[in-house]
Amino acid sequence: MAEYVVRPDRSTLHGSFSKELSPILSIQSGDTVRYETLDAGWNAGPFQIDGEKVKFCEREHPRDSGHALVGPVYIHGAKPGKTLAIRINDIRTGSWGWSSGGGFPSVINKRLGLHEGDEFVMTWDLDNTTLTGVSHLGHKIKLRPFMGILGMPPDEDGFQTTFHPRYCGGNIDCKELVPGSTLFLPIAVEGGLFSVGDGHAVQGDGEVSSPALECPMELVDLTFTIVDRPLSYPRAETTTSIITFGFHQDVHEAAMLALDGMLDWMQELHGYARKEALNLASLLVDLRMTQLVNGVSGVHAVMAKDALLS
Repeated sequence: MAEYVVRPDRSTLHGSFSKELSPILSIQSGDTVRYETLDAGWNAGPFQIDGEKVKFCEREHPRDSGHALVGPVYIHGAKPGKTLAIRINDIRTGSWGWSSGGGFPSVINKRLGLHEGDEFVMTWDLDNTTLTGVSHLGHKIKLRPFMGILGMPPDEDGFQTTFHPRYCGGNIDCKELVPGSTLFLPIAVEGGLFSVGDGHAVQGDGEVSSPALECPMELVDLTFTIVDRPLSYPRAETTTSIITFGFHQDVHEAAMLALDGMLDWMQELHGYARKEALNLASLLVDLRMTQLVNGVSGVHAVMAKDALLS
């Protein structure tokens, strides 16, 4: 199987999903792409709290209105009705990152009374060998890097925002998608047109301040495989768990979508009746807030692979 390397430049960057974007690369099922990515904010170097922020390149709106994504990649044989499996082989952060809290009128900031005044910004030095980050104020934390955005465009005209997660992927922001995991996405358009970006050095479930610890990535190593079966909503498999997702403006409905997907998977794996699967899900499945801050909320249902002993 072939391996490719893609780095950010004006020809490989975009800030929207669209089936009308020209692919930067065409690959076969089973091939691997090794990416380098910018931080979500298109920064050319370490984030500056004070002073001018230097951007990597000029942005064209509306094409580049969202997160800095690298792609899209065309996968031969990818068609609607099939599924794209994205195996996450390795992720390595860059040397810097940033995070913030409050200071703008998000739903959470307004509810907590923290929307007025300036954002509380922290800059971070990141060590991708020890997986530690140190803020400019001296906080030291453990890193667990993953990509916030992994996705493909829907079969719709025009440019689609990068901020919302969708059935075909996007701004999923699931911290479980670390190396060793595989994400399964429904394919909506010919060739898939996969893009990646929005590197997170670490994030809690919920991503409650809106940013995570945003950073560029030195390496995002992904292997793409076409699965010849339909899937209506994203799933993932980690080394220890199976995961289903739900996305909706109403967080309760997002939870129901994630739970419905988990019941489907339990039935496929074990042949359970639907009510039997729900009974067991109440004992073995955790519903977690993926993120609450992207306009469309995310919930993921998680079941440990060893939860069922027989």
